Amino acid sequence: MTNKLRLAIPYSGIPLLGLALLFFHMGLKESFYLLQQELLIIFGYIIALSDLKTKTIPNIILLIMLAGWIIIFIPQLLLNTNNIILYLKDSLFGFVSGGGIFLLVYLFSRRGLGGGDVKFMAVSGLYLGFSLVIPAMLYGTILAGLSGLLLIMLKKIKLKDSLPLAPFLYIGILLAIFFL
Repeated sequence: MTNKLRLAIPYSGIPLLGLALLFFHMGLKESFYLLQQELLIIFGYIIALSDLKTKTIPNIILLIMLAGWIIIFIPQLLLNTNNIILYLKDSLFGFVSGGGIFLLVYLFSRRGLGGGDVKFMAVSGLYLGFSLVIPAMLYGTILAGLSGLLLIMLKKIKLKDSLPLAPFLYIGILLAIFFL
């Protein structure tokens, strides 16, 4: 297997998830919302892989993710002014609640949670809005906790070891997008 193919295999899930989203939600949601969720699927996938490999979430990816949200939001200001104000409020509330809750955990847990996870959930909150960011965080943290307990019971990790949280948050985001 060539090096290029070996590097490309982990990213093969992106188009599959994108097609699944279109299949599940085509005609049920406006194209603006579908585009946003497609971008979240792409960026979240890249962030989850990065966190798995390096236990870090690069700020540049988060900045590009934020820029992507702004780029697709600006035309909506001009084309869909009435509904976009409600959407903006929901997105900003998702940003504040997603980032704010994780920021509090970050501060009170003495940095047991990574700063990248805080920023990831804040920017994801823009894409998801308040109604989906809370369930996404809940599903992701429950999955992480259960996985951690299972790995401890199987003696694969120790109690003081850390798990990358972004992959679990990404699964929570996918569950929220596809099923709520």
